[in-house]
Amino acid sequence: MQSAPATDILLDIYRRMTSIKANDTRIIATMKAGRLTMPYYSARGQECIPAAVSVLLTKEDYLVTMYRGVHDMIAKGVPTKLIWAEFAGRSTGTCKGKGGPMHVTHPESGCMVTTGVVGAGLPIACGLALAAQVRGEKRVTITNFGDGASNIGAFHESLNLASVWKLPVVFMCQNNRYAEHTSYAKGTSIESIADRAKSYSIPGVRVDGNDPIAVYNVARTAIERARSGQGPTLIEAMTFRFNGHLLGDMGEYIPKTEYAAAVAADPYPKYRDWLIANKHATAAGLDAIDAEVNAELEAAVKFAFDSPLTDPIEITRDIYAAATA
Repeated sequence: MQSAPATDILLDIYRRMTSIKANDTRIIATMKAGRLTMPYYSARGQECIPAAVSVLLTKEDYLVTMYRGVHDMIAKGVPTKLIWAEFAGRSTGTCKGKGGPMHVTHPESGCMVTTGVVGAGLPIACGLALAAQVRGEKRVTITNFGDGASNIGAFHESLNLASVWKLPVVFMCQNNRYAEHTSYAKGTSIESIADRAKSYSIPGVRVDGNDPIAVYNVARTAIERARSGQGPTLIEAMTFRFNGHLLGDMGEYIPKTEYAAAVAADPYPKYRDWLIANKHATAAGLDAIDAEVNAELEAAVKFAFDSPLTDPIEITRDIYAAATA
């Protein structure tokens, strides 16, 4: 691993990774038990990326993510109890139970948009970054997307516009090597998505998305660049998803040897071992963090299922702006 930040930051990254992993496992188990009925796109295996990025952000910084973005939401600080309530269709959810897992919004933590349309978050992120720029704010916008989204027009239009206007935005491609069921090589003609940044005269960096220290260092440079008015950066974080495109997809299209190698290199236990080996924490200290995360998770699940279901009348609300005198 590269030069590491201070121990408190390293442990904060671990805490966020632990929360992402624990929530993902519990969501899948709850769905299999029949208590949650929804489409779910697991981010297991991709915990390092948002955890290492979000420790560099404030609540005022913006996040735009995608339907496979529960890890981004948790890392950015969206309260897990509100996420669970939203997933369970409860009135106390982030969007009153009307958005579900593909449409979580929580401005209080900076999570502005979760979009179910591939690549749609990039132009929205440009709009948020432009608003911050016009207002003279120091906010930075992070927009997360997959490798498949880099092949649509909105990707290229957004990078071009952000470059021309030097928008304070970081384009974070979480390249998990598969766009739905299509391997990277079968759908993308360029070896590295980060190389596409050259076309728009902005920095493009490819990083090991399973190494939280590497992600932290690359993200810090990009965020500082954006915050200081120097413009956008494209980051391609190489990772791997441990589950299929969505829950129920068994991933038969992934070569067994490739899958086995990725799981064997699971970044979560690897990072935990590294923290202990380098004396940033003890096993007991990390166990204590795990216990705190699990207690928060239990409280979140209880809050969600104790909350009332969303009233059907809500389907007619939040559609049009309220009339003003």
